[in-house]
Amino acid sequence: MKSIAVAILNWNGRPLLERFLPSVLQHSDQGDVIVIDNGSTDDSIEWLKSHHPDVRIIALESNSGYAGGYNEGMKQIEHEYVVLLNSDVEVTKNWLQPILDRFASDEQIGAIQPKILSLNEPSKFEYAGAAGGFIDQLGYPFCRGRIFYFTEEDKGQYNDAMPVFWSTGACLAVRAEAYHKAGELDPQFFAHMEEIDLCWRMQRNGYSCWVEPASEVYHLGGGTLSSQSTQKTYLNFRNNLILLTKNLPQRKILSVILARLILDGVAGIQFALKGQIPHTLAIVKAHFHFYGRYGKIVKRRSGEFPWPLTGVYRQSIVRQVFLGGMKSFDKLTKSAFTFPKASRNS
Repeated sequence: MKSIAVAILNWNGRPLLERFLPSVLQHSDQGDVIVIDNGSTDDSIEWLKSHHPDVRIIALESNSGYAGGYNEGMKQIEHEYVVLLNSDVEVTKNWLQPILDRFASDEQIGAIQPKILSLNEPSKFEYAGAAGGFIDQLGYPFCRGRIFYFTEEDKGQYNDAMPVFWSTGACLAVRAEAYHKAGELDPQFFAHMEEIDLCWRMQRNGYSCWVEPASEVYHLGGGTLSSQSTQKTYLNFRNNLILLTKNLPQRKILSVILARLILDGVAGIQFALKGQIPHTLAIVKAHFHFYGRYGKIVKRRSGEFPWPLTGVYRQSIVRQVFLGGMKSFDKLTKSAFTFPKASRNS
């Protein structure tokens, strides 16, 4: 058995498997390729058995989302490292080796992502992860190469490997030991931001999360929920509130949630002014769901809550972008980021 596995979660995604699995098989000699089927009702499994009989299939009985599907699959994977790979990702030659080398460089690295570029616009970073994830003081996630919906062109400006706050779930390589110690992915997220929650908990446990741009992949994006989906809006706003309540120090929760209530209200008004009322209602629904479960979320808090952690931007990214016009990562104030000493190891 090889030390690393590439685990692809599939749910009724035969067209994506047909399109993207060949590149994974072609360029993943260093790893074992596994498909975790999340209770598909199409002919995905039959197609895999017919066209790729050597690919290991872990068949789950029902669809339990990104988090639940990978958690169940990880129970049956015994590799030291596992790449949780979206089914709509095209990998490139030798993409696994830099990830393996980075893991080998430090036993405290818990997660790594490659550089994520857009399959539809290959010269640009892709929304989901770009060149590494960060978070601001109010819990807004963003990336090197992508802030909110503003994606940058890749000119090699972010080719240095470095620790980040979170590594993207589109292509998330984890040290299995760190994954399980952190408590795995949280199923209550179902989809969106569960990898940020996992990386946050890894950092709280003393592990670091990295981006390794020497590894490069191309992400189609929108394979599960499109950017126009009200369900995606609902999940993003709800899950962000859950994320903050689970992981922030107690002294910060109330002030941050109150600030988010105001800013999320502004976002809802903007949707309404654009005639996108269903998205406004999705934000309202997200907040009501969160407040209804707040007590249960708080009761599940455990462990230490150090703050700030690596990759925190101690300013408001909303203010910087929408009032200051800073729509690219390299324009942000570098001294406002929290990094350990000698963090940029290439």
